[in-house]
Amino acid sequence: MFEYPVTISWQRGEKEIFTDSKYSREHKWSFENGNVLPASPSTHIVPLPYSNENYIDPEEAFVAAVSSCHMLSFLDVTAQAGFVVDHYEDEAVGVLRRIARGVMGITKVTLKVKASYSGERIPSRAELEELHHKAHEVCFIANSVKCDIITEIIS
Repeated sequence: MFEYPVTISWQRGEKEIFTDSKYSREHKWSFENGNVLPASPSTHIVPLPYSNENYIDPEEAFVAAVSSCHMLSFLDVTAQAGFVVDHYEDEAVGVLRRIARGVMGITKVTLKVKASYSGERIPSRAELEELHHKAHEVCFIANSVKCDIITEIIS
């Protein structure tokens, strides 16, 4: 078992009235290694000036976590299969929509993967599909969420 501690901190400003809902939602994510990231809700959810479009929002972070975990899993299974990956890029997109009355959720993450390969063996389309399938099966994040995760191979 592994644990991943993260501290989320927010503070109401001195001039802000909390009960009118006109308060800043800017906050910080602090990680065990000392990294601190500014965070805010998406401006799609909380309008300016109560959110900050320049900060990471939880939905973006969710999509990034899915994409990053898939990439790391893919690199591992590809190396084990004897293929050499030179470059990997994913322009992932998450979809947030209503899943029930008054309830929203990310229902789908589409991974749009471009990768290049070198070496004696270059994976065929069928092999890439199998490698991405294996990567999905071993991805910790994919195994932790209930939304659909689709992989589009753009090679």
